[in-house]
Amino acid sequence: MFKGLRRFKGAVLAGSLISLGLFSFAFMLFYTLYSAQNEGGFSGLDSRVYSLLGFTLFQAFLSTLLSLGVGVLIAWALAHQPDFRGRGLLVALFSSSLVLPTLIVVFGLIGIFGRNGYLNQLTLFLFDTSFGSYLYGLTGILLAHTYLNASFASRALLHSFESIPKEKYKLAKSLNFSVFERFWYVEYPALRSTLLGIASTIFLLCFTSFAVVLLLGGSPRYNTLEVAIYEAVKLDFDIALALKLALVQLGISALLVGVTSQHRAALSNLKTSTTRIPWKESKSIQSIQWFIIIFFALFFISPLVVIVSEGMGADFGHIFREPLFVSSLLTSLVLATVSSILVVIIALLLGGARRNFTLQSRLAGKPFAPLFNALLAFSGNLYLAIPSLVLGLGFFLLSKEYEASPHVWTTAALLSANVLMSLPFALSVLVPAMQKTASRYDRLVFSLGLTPLQRWICVEYPYLKSSLGYVFALAFCFSLGDLGIIALFGSDAFTTLPWYLYQLMGSYRSTDASGVAVILLVLVLGVFMGVPRLVRSRVV
Repeated sequence: MFKGLRRFKGAVLAGSLISLGLFSFAFMLFYTLYSAQNEGGFSGLDSRVYSLLGFTLFQAFLSTLLSLGVGVLIAWALAHQPDFRGRGLLVALFSSSLVLPTLIVVFGLIGIFGRNGYLNQLTLFLFDTSFGSYLYGLTGILLAHTYLNASFASRALLHSFESIPKEKYKLAKSLNFSVFERFWYVEYPALRSTLLGIASTIFLLCFTSFAVVLLLGGSPRYNTLEVAIYEAVKLDFDIALALKLALVQLGISALLVGVTSQHRAALSNLKTSTTRIPWKESKSIQSIQWFIIIFFALFFISPLVVIVSEGMGADFGHIFREPLFVSSLLTSLVLATVSSILVVIIALLLGGARRNFTLQSRLAGKPFAPLFNALLAFSGNLYLAIPSLVLGLGFFLLSKEYEASPHVWTTAALLSANVLMSLPFALSVLVPAMQKTASRYDRLVFSLGLTPLQRWICVEYPYLKSSLGYVFALAFCFSLGDLGIIALFGSDAFTTLPWYLYQLMGSYRSTDASGVAVILLVLVLGVFMGVPRLVRSRVV
């Protein structure tokens, strides 16, 4: 039954060991939480836990619906308006929404929609009335989640729109389909599988959302499980409650990941190639499409413009002389670099193992292949099953049980969280590219008898280098902007750039906070857009 493993034993063994390590890490975390709650006495679920779980699921469901609806509208409008200046830049900005630090997004949204934001100031000037503090609560949570996820959804859906053959549009035209009929019979079938993947990914991201709810929740009424865990540990030091909530969230997240494992949103670093429909839309439809593009472009860009405009008034000389800022910046850059390298290595090893069980030319026909592939895939998506605050609580308990420097535990927790957070997205980029490379070049490589190193240098790297640059940039930006784990471990002795910015916002040093927000934004966008281009431009 295991005939054929010999040729691919190196890739299978390396990926399997990585997968085993990830499962062992997850088991250790669960065992730590379970043992601690047994020692503290588990009082069972009560109305508070059910209330937190209910709101967490409710806001994730609404956020997913809004994000998908807005994402479909944007993608539809962009797909049918392929010829305006700045379209490529706009699509690139929508792509960057996935890596924008949540703290930056919230900072910008407050500048637009907050009590003293530009929208309230405008309504006061024009109508002598104000919307008040509507941003804090469910409204703000949904607004921020839609901002972060709708543009990501639109970028992924745009590929599906542009993959529809022109002949289908011609047939719809000959049948005199209306816009709705064309969407339902031609475009929706092409979007359906992508929509399922995006919906499952967005739901899991919103279910485990932390920074958005922490900053915009406004009251305990709008707390989610993640925020309740943070408050139980950091503010109340109620470890028993934190453990109860962590185990509930861990169980629900693992169940959701298991159910949706076959529907995961794929990412791509490839440019879109527009499918040109051989006729113009009616003027009314064009007006609607242009309204959608302009409205949501303003919605997406305006918070970033507010951050930059307010940040330009900061004293950057003073900021760069602040010892705490310098240490935060260096810590963030080092952690992001190490995390990105680890993510690339782990993703390559897991992707190299997975393709052996998905390609018919390798081991896909073996009876054990589906099980092995499923285990490898699930191990790479563990972060979605283990939210950052649950992970942080596990490390917090371990730090109390085993003596070590706080810096060691904090570094280990941050690196683990950053790697696990980036790994699902890294695999969604690399696995399809690695499978395509193998299916195209396997016969040639085997006939030439190339060693693994020769294959990597001559075949794999030239084809994968663009994707590798994208994955590195993605992981770097995720790590640079994360506020999850550091919220539990952060202190003046060990701080990152997002935690430093959060402290500035909490102490009402708005001018300095604006300056630091600009620095973080420039770093994230510079790395995300610059590194992939730099890698692509290098000659192999």
